Amino acid sequence: RIRHLLLPTICLTYGGLAYLTRFARAGLLDSIQQDYVTVARAKGLSHRVVLLKHATRNSLIPLLTLIGMLIPALIGGSVIIERIFSWPGIGRLFFTAVEGRDYPVIMGLTTMSALLSLGGILASDLMYAWADPRVTYRRGISP
Repeated sequence: RIRHLLLPTICLTYGGLAYLTRFARAGLLDSIQQDYVTVARAKGLSHRVVLLKHATRNSLIPLLTLIGMLIPALIGGSVIIERIFSWPGIGRLFFTAVEGRDYPVIMGLTTMSALLSLGGILASDLMYAWADPRVTYRRGISP
């Protein structure tokens, strides 16, 4: 059953991965040219440490935002993929509900997709604290 999932998974994720890869490369190239990377190299740190500890962590913030925003795109893309591969799933259910004007199903699936989107955005916000130690989530208003 796993081998039958391979082609739809590749079709669903290929466009998003290409976009994320280009965005990550541009962010890393921009981060490498910053002053803190030059200082880290001048301190004598190895090339690997400079890339992993300094440049990559600082280029992750915009990438985490994009990953959180890709969840709605995956849900929308599932409609097309399920239609192409003749799979019964949420995308096909949504498409059938729109064709049949089944409003309770449409509202339920829209609510579920909105909750998944909010969950993805929340997860990306929480990952900010891991990627950037300056970001903290405390109670109250920060100065």
